[in-house]
Amino acid sequence: MADRDGTAAGRQAEVRQVSRVILLDPDDRILLMHGFEPARPTETWWFTPGGGVEGTETREEAARRELAEETGITRAALGPVLWKRRCSFPFDGRQWEQDEWYYLGRTDRTETDTRGQTDLERRSVSGLRWWTFEELSASHETVYPTRLAELLRTLLDEGPPSAPVLLETERV
Repeated sequence: MADRDGTAAGRQAEVRQVSRVILLDPDDRILLMHGFEPARPTETWWFTPGGGVEGTETREEAARRELAEETGITRAALGPVLWKRRCSFPFDGRQWEQDEWYYLGRTDRTETDTRGQTDLERRSVSGLRWWTFEELSASHETVYPTRLAELLRTLLDEGPPSAPVLLETERV
């Protein structure tokens, strides 16, 4: 017997290794992507660029590749891993289990190009936007990871942590 995501009933789904980027511009604005469930386009949220590790690439290589594919930004300075979290959520007909690492990224390029996005991204991402901390903290829209505004404020006030901060597990 198989679950709806294709795994055998009672067996743990494979945990996808994911690298994400907290990309900041010279004005400390953060770049977020606006996503939606392809089957229900009115269900929307904002999230950071990033995605799954492929083949033998490192987490950092995956972060750079995903940033380039999703945003067109290829010349970002990647810094340390800021945060780590586990999350589980339904999306595009399956249940996703992810182990996410969030890298700090800095760029002076704010122009984006989404031509490198995958078919799934083209079906589920409606755009990109640079947010100030004030805009993010005042927003009532859904943003992942939750508490991103608070995490961003701490990052801007205190700088990167000396070791990655383990965020609470999120299950949607």
